[in-house]
Amino acid sequence: MSEHWRLTFPEEHVTDPVIYHLVKDFDVVPNIRRAAIENHFGWLVLEVEGEPTRIAAAKEYLLGQGIEIDTAEGDIVAG
Repeated sequence: MSEHWRLTFPEEHVTDPVIYHLVKDFDVVPNIRRAAIENHFGWLVLEVEGEPTRIAAAKEYLLGQGIEIDTAEGDIVAG
């Protein structure tokens, strides 16, 4: 299963190793499709593959960190 997300990071989490935790703690495979990270704000379009329960747990982790998640079907670069 895969999902496409657009993540929006608040200032306090811009430098956090979020992608590392998705892989290490939730055993999902992230594929960064687009990103813009600055000192005070960041967004990331991410394709996430894995077991549905692990993807759901990863999503809950991100939401718990204050990271907004929107679907990103229209933001995916082909390839």
